[in-house]
Amino acid sequence: MKDFSEKIAELRRLITDADYVLIGAGAGLSAAAGLDYAGEDFRREFREWINRYGITDLYSSSFYPFKTEEERWAYWAKHIWFARYQPKTTPLYRQLHNLVNDKDYFVITTNVDGQFEKAGFDAERIFATQGDYAYFQPASGSPKILYNNKEWVERALSYIKVRQRAGEHSSGICRIPSSLIPHTPDGKPVSVNLRCDDTFVEDEHWHQQAASYQQFIEKAYKKRLLLLEFGVGFNTPVIIRFPFERMAAQFPQATLVRFNRDYPQLTTEGINNYLSFSEDLNEVITLLNQ
Repeated sequence: MKDFSEKIAELRRLITDADYVLIGAGAGLSAAAGLDYAGEDFRREFREWINRYGITDLYSSSFYPFKTEEERWAYWAKHIWFARYQPKTTPLYRQLHNLVNDKDYFVITTNVDGQFEKAGFDAERIFATQGDYAYFQPASGSPKILYNNKEWVERALSYIKVRQRAGEHSSGICRIPSSLIPHTPDGKPVSVNLRCDDTFVEDEHWHQQAASYQQFIEKAYKKRLLLLEFGVGFNTPVIIRFPFERMAAQFPQATLVRFNRDYPQLTTEGINNYLSFSEDLNEVITLLNQ
């Protein structure tokens, strides 16, 4: 078994020698980057919502059964801002970009926080399969059009902040006026562009990126393909984890490198070129950048 320094040296060589680099990223990457959706920052920013509704973290609170649309959309304004617009580019994502910027790379991710684009990755080389917090979609799922929500989030948050500064009770802070409830341009209800049921909108850009992903894979088939998989567990393994293993087993010159503290094991037979890291991801990426 290779020790840590040997694995770092091997990975550095793999990156240097690769013709193509395919990055697959799950929630573990953003968690390693310090985006904590249940920690101190969450408790500070959502204090009124925690006191009023008993929510405990950003993920589970997404399913809270708010009684009114005014309450639901006040919460979602805060949620979208906290996860998508408030965070700056994290050092880990920037360092990852530095590692592959001069390579022919592509990114497939189930993350919806926009961190890859913020870090400088080419937007045309990113396939965000599960959506993006930055967009609303028709709640019905049709038409297949997305609407950027940043301006709405800013207006809703401005209203909430005025109430906070006035020292209002949480019943006034945790709601917006009916006039601020978001709609499509023709007045229909919207939802956040997150894959949670069959109403999820795959718009024209989504399909373009899906096609680009497939073209990248076909182009890399007989080349030295480096598969870098970050923080992908078993919530949706059919999107990244299992396909990456199949490529590692079937492509003649592919190597899979898995970064996963909890689930480093393989589930596919016939993979010969494989390297795994359960060590601290920030340390690994920092050493590779030296």
